[in-house]
Amino acid sequence: MQVHVRRAGSGEPLVLIHGIGHRHQAWEPVFDRLCAHHEVIALDLPGFGLSPVPEAGMPADMAATVAALLPVLAEWGVERPHVAGYSLGGAIALELAAAGAVASATAFSPAGFFTPAERRRALAILRLLRLNAHLPTPLMRVALRSASVRALCFAPLVCRPAALTVERALGDALALRRGLGFPAVARAARDYRFDGARLSRASVPVTIGWGDRDRIFGVHQAERARAGLPGARVVTLPGCGHVPMSDAPDRVARLILETTGAVAASGVTSAVPGGDAGLRGEQG
Repeated sequence: MQVHVRRAGSGEPLVLIHGIGHRHQAWEPVFDRLCAHHEVIALDLPGFGLSPVPEAGMPADMAATVAALLPVLAEWGVERPHVAGYSLGGAIALELAAAGAVASATAFSPAGFFTPAERRRALAILRLLRLNAHLPTPLMRVALRSASVRALCFAPLVCRPAALTVERALGDALALRRGLGFPAVARAARDYRFDGARLSRASVPVTIGWGDRDRIFGVHQAERARAGLPGARVVTLPGCGHVPMSDAPDRVARLILETTGAVAASGVTSAVPGGDAGLRGEQG
């Protein structure tokens, strides 16, 4: 299976996994911060970014997705890396931890803690964003020069969409449009729920971060994660949306590095929503 990656840095390997319809560039706001402590491998999932749909087709479900990724990690010479992901990537990170395949897992707004109605709502929002991304590219480029248009288009994903550059916004929109794996992953999500019992048997550090302004998977789902994963650290990210790296890169990077053990945990603090100074959370 061909998987495109961006790989840099040195130290214990850290694999970064994006969400449905996105690409490895989602991690750009924190990439260099993480490279200061780890060999960082940001990948494009099969069917997204620059990774093609596998010749055998997209994995049918989450178990098949994890099974397909494990030999890829082995090909790269990566054994039990640290892993971080958001949304779909967050669920994959937790699944890899449950399988005993990683040294630690940090998951931001992971899929798998939604009700059927919440899942349908989230996919409806993402499908609408994808539909809008099919506008002619020159038209999108012109429209996205407007901060208000960027805010309208990306508000479901980040809290500060106007801060996105035109090229970043256009690139993300094109990635969503060109992500041939989107329909298959959306279908597979219909029956997906994360099984916390399997993770409870894993003895690796697990942190779940949830933006308190997440409009795709509401922050209330963090309470389900906290209840279902008593061994995990669950924290709220003030002033962050569904894709928190752009909203609070320092905070997101530190949470990952605390989980990998690269930096000492700072403890539980509070922060004013919209700032980039701290976390709100509890240790499970």
